[in-house]
Formats: sequence, C-alpha cells, structure tokens
Amino acid sequence: MQKLSNRLDYFTESVIRKMTRIANDCGAVNLSQGFPDFDPPRELIGSLKEAAEKGPHQYEVTWGSKEFREKLAKKQERFMGIPINPDENIVVTCGSTEAMMVAMMSVCNPGDKVVVFSPFYENYTADAILAGAEPMYVPLVPPEFNFDKEVLRQAFEQRPKALILCNPSNPVGKVFTREELIYISELAKEYDTYVITDEVYEHIIFKPNKHTYLSSLPGMFERTICCSSLSKTYSITGWRLGYVIASKEVIDNCKKVHDFLTVGAAAPLQKAACAGLDFEQEYYDELNNTYERKKKLFLDGLDEIGLKYFDPEGAYYVLVDISEFGWDNDYEFCKWMAKEIGVAAVPGSSFFREDVNNYIRFHFAKKDETLIEAINRLKKLKNS
Repeated sequence: MQKLSNRLDYFTESVIRKMTRIANDCGAVNLSQGFPDFDPPRELIGSLKEAAEKGPHQYEVTWGSKEFREKLAKKQERFMGIPINPDENIVVTCGSTEAMMVAMMSVCNPGDKVVVFSPFYENYTADAILAGAEPMYVPLVPPEFNFDKEVLRQAFEQRPKALILCNPSNPVGKVFTREELIYISELAKEYDTYVITDEVYEHIIFKPNKHTYLSSLPGMFERTICCSSLSKTYSITGWRLGYVIASKEVIDNCKKVHDFLTVGAAAPLQKAACAGLDFEQEYYDELNNTYERKKKLFLDGLDEIGLKYFDPEGAYYVLVDISEFGWDNDYEFCKWMAKEIGVAAVPGSSFFREDVNNYIRFHFAKKDETLIEAINRLKKLKNS
C-alpha cells in the first residue's frame, strides 16, 4: 500500500477532545474541553423549537442565509465599529474551526510561513500544515504572556504570509492591549502580511481589560480575516455556527473554499440563532457579569487549595502550575487526575511549542455546583 499523507505526521488528534473522552470514561468533572453544562438562553431554545417545526430544512445560500448574515452584520457593526456588508464581507461556516481553516486556505499557498504565538490553541498548527504552510512560533512570555517586540519583528522579517492572533487568548486568557495590536498592525502593513484573528471569546472580557478588534484599526480591515462563532457567546457549542468577516476580495476566496469544504452551515440552526443576534447590550453585560462571578468562584477555590495559576484577563480558561506535584509528564498527570481525583484538565504541553510540562488548563464555563464539586475534589490533590 502507498504511504498515507505525510502532513499528518506533524500533529496528533486533539488532546482536548481526548481528555473529554477520558473524563467520560472516568466519571470525572470535565473541566478540559471548553463547553458549558448549562442551557443556552431560553429565547434561542424557543426559536430552535420553532425552526424544527417550520424549517428551513433544506440548503440555504452556501455562505449563509440572508437573514442570518444581515443580523450578524448589524450586530458586529455595533461592536466592531466598522461597516460590514452582509453580502460582501461575511461567510457563515460550520463553527469557528472551519472558519479558521477557510481563512488559512484562502490566504496561504504551499510553502508560505505563518506566525503563531505560543502558547496557542492546538488547531492552529494543524490548520497551517493542512494548508501546506509552515508554522513559525513566537513565545508569549509568562507571567503576563507578553511578546518581545524584537522577536516578533524578527519573525516578520522572514516574510510570513499570515499571523494567527487569538484574542482573548486560549489557553491563558490574555487580552492583547490596543498598543500591542497597533504594533502588530504596523508590522503587518510593513511586511505585507495578513492577520487571521480568532475572536470567539470577544464578549468574555474581565475588567478593566477591553477588547479591540484588529479589523477596526487604521488600514487593517483589508488585511485582517476575523474568525469567530456563536458557540461561546450564546452557549451553543454544539450548533457549530461560525463566520469569517473580511474584505470582499478575501471573502470571495473564502466563499469558494467554504463551498467545497462543507457546502453550508445547518439551515434550521441559522434560523434559530437569529434570535440571539437580536439581543440588546444588556445580554452581553450579563454574560460578562456571569463569567466574572464564575471566575471568582473557581479562582477563590484554587486559592483555598493553594494551587498556583495565571489570572486570566478574558475567555474562561485558567492555566495552573503543577510543578509542586513532581510529575515530569503533564499528560500522564492529567490522566491520573481524571481517574484518581475525578477532575479532567488539558495538559499544557498541547498548547506550547516550548518544552513545557508543568502546566494544565482548566475551564470554568460550568454551573456553580459543578465548579464547587470540582474544587472539593481538587482538594484531594494536596493529600495524594
């Protein structure tokens, strides 16, 4: 038999999703894969029931239903502060996972270089490799997870085709400052580089931090491919509704890639999700308040136990230092913890290009009682 694609030799299956399977097998509290254990807003559930009865049940326009795109454009114009044409600037995708792949394949040619900040969400390396591109890594340095400007400039001097920017960042919850984003944008313009942004946590920002859309900075809309989804904002990760927002020239390419990848996102779910896109500011304020409270509940618990962590500025993840437990393999530690302690996390090494084995990632997008149960179980760590 001929050898299978050698592209797959450079990455593994998702460690995050694997930890969910381990959690399920062990009956552990799953704080690994980032999805809630609570329901979406009741308006969305009601809208979904109506769509199930009335449809649509057949294909929508490949790049998204007209109603969904128009409502999304109106909502994002309000938050991004830039005009968005629903016909020329949007492609609706099957989650932000597809959105990132669409963006990568629309921008990159085989052999192009792509800058990735480390630590990073595990899909980014796979996306680059599947597109035939070569990932280059620039470290975000703890404890603030800032980048060294000179190191970033040196990466740009290698003439990358694109840079991937996750803001707020997964796994550390870093919110890039406006000053940092301006520096990135100036390099992108100087070296004629695209920036692919992953902004799925755009509405989960902890005070006093503020989210700035790179697309909104002067001269950046034309070279920014903004990827996001409804998954985290409306607690509907299983609906798989994402999108790309970019210039018409970029979107014309995205439409072609998306068409042949998945044809289109689920029509009845697009219809149902329109109810969420109509929410007023009050919803987003309450969303932030909810996650501020959950963050405090969980981090107070970590403080009580005496675990060291990096305080996230956004998103709903926290990176915890496990050095004190003496393990030299964070993956084996996570498997042991799921089985013996009853809490599942993600080994930090799956996010870092550097040789790092002393971090694990929890998430706190769970009911209060779930987080309390997780904290009570984690107390056993000190006695193990």
